[in-house]
Amino acid sequence: MSIENISTNKVFDGWHKQYNHQSQTLNCKMRFAIYLPPQAANGKKVPVMYWLSGLTCTDENFMQKASALKLAAELGIAIVAPDTSPRGEGVADDPEQAYDLGLGAGFYVNATQAPWNKHYQMYDYVVNELPGIIENHFPVNKQRVISGHSMGGHGALMIALRNPSLYQSATAFSPVSNPVNCPWGKKAFSAYLGADSKKWLQYDTCELIALAQQKIPMLVDQGENDNFLEEQLKPHSLVVAASSNHYPLSLNMRQGYDHSYYFIASFIETHLYFHAANLGLTE
Repeated sequence: MSIENISTNKVFDGWHKQYNHQSQTLNCKMRFAIYLPPQAANGKKVPVMYWLSGLTCTDENFMQKASALKLAAELGIAIVAPDTSPRGEGVADDPEQAYDLGLGAGFYVNATQAPWNKHYQMYDYVVNELPGIIENHFPVNKQRVISGHSMGGHGALMIALRNPSLYQSATAFSPVSNPVNCPWGKKAFSAYLGADSKKWLQYDTCELIALAQQKIPMLVDQGENDNFLEEQLKPHSLVVAASSNHYPLSLNMRQGYDHSYYFIASFIETHLYFHAANLGLTE
């Protein structure tokens, strides 16, 4: 599959690049960003952290705001950030142009309901198609970790729980932990997956973590001043579910922090070090 480079910037002796490609999974043109640390320039294949962004975001938010690239360069970890949904002419959007459904709000599920099912197959894109592209075109190895924020935090934890053999670790900032029981999740899952709520459970982190048999290390950071804390995010439901199954998940409640990228930038190094340890890059 061909990819088209649309931007290139040197940063911390590595390279941040954006690419377009025609997605066979999503039936549209997609964009992703990749940061290649300086180690990748020397012929060494490096591990990859996949970053899934939240509602209304694109590939650019994390790369430009999270302050992650300096430490990624030191540790030798590539970072890949896809878009948050399919986009383009003919791709379905919410008729009322709400921020929490349609463009920018794919929720990392495989939609089964029309008109969404033609393009909104973000689960398969993140798990299968995108890593295949990355591993075919860039000097990376098969080691993967995954992280995300808000809707993307839901995606990162959910995808890791469903595919524990593919990821060494998973982390999240302010994840939508129990989407089957919050307004954002109920709205998106009803549209994308239909009215049968039993079919939603396969995409719910709390449901998955309580039943998981193969376990990988997980870390979650949550700001105590997050406006979405109680209604949408429900981190304590995640702790209860993890405790019921003795799942290796750590939750840090951060006093005074909100839902923004200021919060992410404050603790992204903790997440990168966590992943590096589970990748065997540090002691």
